[in-house]
Amino acid sequence: MSTRLRVVFLGSPPFGTPVLSALLEAEHELVGVVTRPDRPRGRGRSVERGEVALLADERGVSVLQPESTRGGDFAASLHELSPDVLVVASYGEILDEEVLSVPTLAPLNVHASLLPRHRGSSPIQAAILAGDSTTGVSVQRMVLALDAGDVLLERELSIGVEETAGELHDRLAPLAGEAAVAALDVLAEGDAVFAPQDEARVTMTRRLRKGDGRPDLKSLDAEGFVRHVRAMTPWPGARVELCRDGEDPLALTLHSARVAEGGGWSGGAPGDLRVEGERLLLALAQGVVDLVKVQPAGKRPMDVADFLRGARVEGAARLRSEPCRD
Repeated sequence: MSTRLRVVFLGSPPFGTPVLSALLEAEHELVGVVTRPDRPRGRGRSVERGEVALLADERGVSVLQPESTRGGDFAASLHELSPDVLVVASYGEILDEEVLSVPTLAPLNVHASLLPRHRGSSPIQAAILAGDSTTGVSVQRMVLALDAGDVLLERELSIGVEETAGELHDRLAPLAGEAAVAALDVLAEGDAVFAPQDEARVTMTRRLRKGDGRPDLKSLDAEGFVRHVRAMTPWPGARVELCRDGEDPLALTLHSARVAEGGGWSGGAPGDLRVEGERLLLALAQGVVDLVKVQPAGKRPMDVADFLRGARVEGAARLRSEPCRD
């Protein structure tokens, strides 16, 4: 390698942690780590050190934890570190021009999609919801517009047909670390070529909220419902209400479902349930799914066969996206 670059990393767990790990093992000089301030966690609400900060502490790398990157104080702190490159991975705040202009070579962002598809804050979930067969990570030059900068390199992988957002995240994050190091190596060799994104192919995502986990049973078909469950696992969770005549409503989180073989049954309205042996079938706007793994409120996830042995699902049982009504 002709040049050893001075690098400052900005990121948050969980996506940023494997990226930082890869940078720590690279041949470049990591001169600083920027992450979000320590916050109260757990039932006791005690302030705990985040994973990114802990990893930097273990390796003796200076850690900055500003409440905000905006304002001259933070940019001045970055200038003191004299970075050639900023590497950003899921930092959680849009950086302004003053910060982006600090590195001598480039501010780089590692994004969990093949740009320009799925710009924004939930690209992993968006890829599953859209039924994409492939996704990946992109390393791009940061600009003021969200994820709109020219792309330096990409790494692609296939999405498993039953893969959840959590599982896909856990494969993409290490790949993001590899891509970040590869991008630094290209910059160090002087061979970097940044390709403009095709604006005609842009799709946008937004930050998910807890309520986004609730599936619209009246509009989703079977394949769309299965993708929804996969995309919302583990967070915010595909949450529904089990409504049963003569029984209290039961909150459920759905962890796994698959399209039922053979279609369905006649007369099933969206949300209707039917028990067939150890199977629990759910009717949708089009088609039927097998519910495979569920989690009743206050309990652990369980296979549907185990759930049916302990829960009364008979007669006019049905699922609802919203609380049950009489």
